[in-house]
Amino acid sequence: MIEEDLAEDQSSDERRHYDRSRLLVDVSFDGGDATGVASSKDISLGGLYMNTQANLPEGSVLLLRIPVAEGKQVVVNAEVVYSNPGSGVGVSFQGLSAEDRALLEVELRRN
Repeated sequence: MIEEDLAEDQSSDERRHYDRSRLLVDVSFDGGDATGVASSKDISLGGLYMNTQANLPEGSVLLLRIPVAEGKQVVVNAEVVYSNPGSGVGVSFQGLSAEDRALLEVELRRN
């Protein structure tokens, strides 16, 4: 079996690089022909899933604003890697800064 076939055979859980935590916050997003606010379902240092009825196809690049403790927010670009139209999307963070990563780590430890 070639490497590509192996990747297709792995479940999405096996492909994840980071542990997920439940973090329910309102995430602002902009991009992919849509702008809005969605509620997060779960989050990791690699990305998040958010509930939204917006049409955000796979490959769309979004600018996310994620509120964290003490009135701060993480601002990061993210690519839609999974889309369930009318229900939600899974996104992968792109270029998360060291400062924003540290803010997320603190928030994730609380949950």
